[in-house]
Amino acid sequence: MTRAVCGALVLALLLAVAGCGAGPRQQRVTIMVPWSDGEFQAFYSVVKEFESATGVHVDIEVARAMTQQLDAAAAAGVPPDLAVLPSVGAIDQYVQAHRLQPLHLSTADYAQPFGGLASVRGTVYALPVKADVKSLVWYSPSASRDGPPPTGPAALEARSRKDPAYWCLGLASGPTSGLPGADWIADIILAQGGVGPYEQWLSGGLPWTAPQVVDAWQTWRKLVGPSISSTAARLFASAGSAMTADPPPCRLGQGTMATMGYSANLRPGTDYDFVTPSAGHRLEVSADFVGMFTTDNPAARRFLTYLSGPGAQRAWVGADEGYGFSALRQVALDAYRNPVQRRIAAMLQPGSGWTLCFAAADTMRPDVSAAFSRAVLTYTADPTSLKDLLGGLRTVQDNRGDTPVPQDKLCAVAR
Repeated sequence: MTRAVCGALVLALLLAVAGCGAGPRQQRVTIMVPWSDGEFQAFYSVVKEFESATGVHVDIEVARAMTQQLDAAAAAGVPPDLAVLPSVGAIDQYVQAHRLQPLHLSTADYAQPFGGLASVRGTVYALPVKADVKSLVWYSPSASRDGPPPTGPAALEARSRKDPAYWCLGLASGPTSGLPGADWIADIILAQGGVGPYEQWLSGGLPWTAPQVVDAWQTWRKLVGPSISSTAARLFASAGSAMTADPPPCRLGQGTMATMGYSANLRPGTDYDFVTPSAGHRLEVSADFVGMFTTDNPAARRFLTYLSGPGAQRAWVGADEGYGFSALRQVALDAYRNPVQRRIAAMLQPGSGWTLCFAAADTMRPDVSAAFSRAVLTYTADPTSLKDLLGGLRTVQDNRGDTPVPQDKLCAVAR
């Protein structure tokens, strides 16, 4: 990052902290978030309820490059009170740097694996305020010519070969470009190999150059087929609007409901719906964790407790847009007004029988995750580069270390 950019980021944070002279320090909270569009609106509605009930003012800074902006602010001594952590791997990184503050809260009410990932060596440093499911294939029933898509990779690949515009896939997502493909490749490793190889891969027992990992990359490229030619430049967030257009330029999307960008005026179950992988009842999941970076603002702790509590969580998942999910066991399915969203939430509920594994790129150390995403972009342009790319990723992991998340916390059965 250049000195000018860093200075601009720090100035912006100073202005956010200073505000406009309204209220004492204890009555203001600053929080840095990555959300935009519907996700931001859903969060903002929850914030307004908190402000109305408490009189505390919440300053929100939207950061598309979370790691860079958070690091710049912390290095300058002006971190936000609260921030959404860019990955589970980052929780450990900020704890090691003595920047994240212990919360002295329990995560017993959170479903696994979400609750267990909030702790480092037994101390809770962040709370999962928003959950997601990544192992979803999206389509539009009203626009589909062939009915629901198949769930098996072989059948999907066969259809993809016949239709160059089958996938509404974009890999461009700003600082995280390539990450959608990385998530999908990890999902294939989980679907094809099961929980054991998935955990071994993340913990270093199964190297990047192992046949199972190589096969997952190759399967992904064959699965996407001819659609891959335009993926690097297409925005990931455009998938939902593309497949619901009239006529749709492409057919299917893959990823979380929030990233599909479905507007509130679309009909769930008619204009959009999803299928899940057919093998093994396994899902790749993720979450947005919020951590605390300051120690002298009681209002910040109050706001974080509110955000992670049942009342705010029910309001958040019941918002018209944003399509978030809660990892809190107290948030029942009737909190979700959208029927498609409710079906996804049911897979996270205790007793569903689904095995939930946390997203690979989100559990890796930040440097390894970034290298993974960059390698995906290179691979889309040059399929012959795979051997060198995986060798390079193995070197990066050897130098940076395996995931800091204990292997037994990566996956859990929803029961």
